Amino acid sequence: MSLHSLQSKSFWSLLKRTLRGTYVSVEPFHLFRYLDEQSYRFNNRKMTDAERFSNAASQIVDRRLTYKELTGKIDSRQPA
Repeated sequence: MSLHSLQSKSFWSLLKRTLRGTYVSVEPFHLFRYLDEQSYRFNNRKMTDAERFSNAASQIVDRRLTYKELTGKIDSRQPA
């Protein structure tokens, strides 16, 4: 078995474990968000939790998310 296929199996195994253990009730509509989070964690698996948090937090500086955008009541691409 190649390294690539082992890493792929590892990713899917971790994803299934996360969905069954951490996120008990997953809506299919939001599945892409869980996949994004898991791929970020997997791609940065050699970082500590603190390093991953710092990296993620540094990417949201000077960005504003309103409650309406968060809840989907308005389109975030159009001015409020």
